[in-house]
Amino acid sequence: MNDVDSVADVIAVACLLVGAFFCLTAGVGLLRFPDVLSRMHAGTKPQVVGVLLIMVGAAIRLTGSSVTWMLLLVAAFQLLTAPVSAHLVSRIAYRRRHVRRDLLLVDELGGGPRARPGAPRGDEPADGVDQAGR
Repeated sequence: MNDVDSVADVIAVACLLVGAFFCLTAGVGLLRFPDVLSRMHAGTKPQVVGVLLIMVGAAIRLTGSSVTWMLLLVAAFQLLTAPVSAHLVSRIAYRRRHVRRDLLLVDELGGGPRARPGAPRGDEPADGVDQAGR
């Protein structure tokens, strides 16, 4: 084993460990955060970065064109599906009012200062009924 292989192994192990740490923090964030939007943020941002780092570490350690293409395909699907699904789940949670509005800094979908009284507030469900039955 030469010096190049040992440096590549150290980099691969570092990527694998940091990626595993990011995935662990995503899991802890899913359990600890108070509302749907915070959980979606914790479930997508560090998880995608963690999986990408694990894919990079595996690609460095496992040499071969078929393995590298498979890891690249997994990383591409992860980048495409996780943010889109989190966006859709967050949007549905906002529509169904499962969001703690007191934690929102900016509510771009809600009524602004020029909102009419009785006008729909944001992205309401089609039936217009909230959780309280109003």
